[in-house]
Amino acid sequence: MASGTQPGSFSAVLAISEFRALWLAELLSVLGDQLARVSLAVLVFYRTDSAALTGLTYALTYIPTLLGGVLLAGWGDRRSRRDVMVITDFVRAVLVALMVVPGMPLWLLCVLVATTTLFGGPFKAAQQAALPTVLHGEQYTVGMAIRNITMQSAQVLGFAGGGILVAAISPSVGLAVNAATFAISGMLVRYGVRNRPPAATAPGDARESFLSSTTSGARLVWRDPRLRTLVALNWLAGFYVVPETIAAPYAASLGAGTAAIGLLMAADPIGSVIGGVVFGKWVSERTQARIIGLLGVAAGIPLVCCWLYPGLVPSMILFAISGMLATGYNIQGVVQFMRRLPDERRAQGAGLNSTGLVTVQGLGAAAGGVLADLVGPAHTIAIAGTAGTLVAIPIAMAWSRIHAAEPVSVGAVAAEGRS
Repeated sequence: MASGTQPGSFSAVLAISEFRALWLAELLSVLGDQLARVSLAVLVFYRTDSAALTGLTYALTYIPTLLGGVLLAGWGDRRSRRDVMVITDFVRAVLVALMVVPGMPLWLLCVLVATTTLFGGPFKAAQQAALPTVLHGEQYTVGMAIRNITMQSAQVLGFAGGGILVAAISPSVGLAVNAATFAISGMLVRYGVRNRPPAATAPGDARESFLSSTTSGARLVWRDPRLRTLVALNWLAGFYVVPETIAAPYAASLGAGTAAIGLLMAADPIGSVIGGVVFGKWVSERTQARIIGLLGVAAGIPLVCCWLYPGLVPSMILFAISGMLATGYNIQGVVQFMRRLPDERRAQGAGLNSTGLVTVQGLGAAAGGVLADLVGPAHTIAIAGTAGTLVAIPIAMAWSRIHAAEPVSVGAVAAEGRS
């Protein structure tokens, strides 16, 4: 660990070379992915003039992650996590590079997009499983805050800058840049992260089938009330994603122009960045661990205010506050969840948690769209906030009981048990 008087500060965590390699690799991948999504949307629409096919191709940059996150996440337990990240990065670099080939049939392009997305699941699971080994004690919480700040910022910049860049060059060049980001990411991980043996060292663990690994990982999470409660807390995002997904009709209901759509969509990520700074720098891990249930409840309250039909600027402020509070419970919820998983099941557990998170966000987005047509966008956001708050209350009560029964926090144990 880097020397210094504040081992849990942002600068001290960024001084850890292994974390820096993982962080830069992920940052490059996120920027490249956002650019690729814009490039694919433009490329397919120009070739087909079909909004439906464009939407299908865009969906393929998300949906296969569900399959990869469930069935392939166990790779990160049975193989070296560094090797899993390197292999999946280079496989994705090759697949994206093939998309640049002129005259690529649309069906084959869709297959390549889906396969590329599929390999994102095991990469993310292995990366999340590796972080608690690289960062110790409160460093892990700070590291997660740094990741949240930079990845949220990268998504906003990737979408905004991606549109400008693709317009200035071409979709094919955008895809080529994405392929390069995967290759560079793989090199950063290969030479910046220490190779460690597989976490599942028992002979039975190494030979375990994908299906058996998945079911045993699901049973582990379901049977442990602590893990089950933390997963439920993280999955509250299914309610709180609704404002972002219906930003266009909500802006129209406010009588605002097209530019307002982007402002409304950016409000939550901006709040998340602020939340990452606040909870990463100024709120201790012990306090965060105690209040994450309350933060889950509080994140829905700003959205409830949409019953009052606030204007554009008040709506942006409300969405940003919700995003800030949601970041507080999300960062610490993931930290507590990962620490409570046995190392030999950590990648599988991370895959299940993140896959479920994507699923509930997709369901929330779909339900929000349908409900907005029935009762209007403002009422839909208010209903989502009310429902999220009500669902979060028993989760917060369950977490309060669990946390009170643990006289020494998991984070404290981790900090004391490692050098």
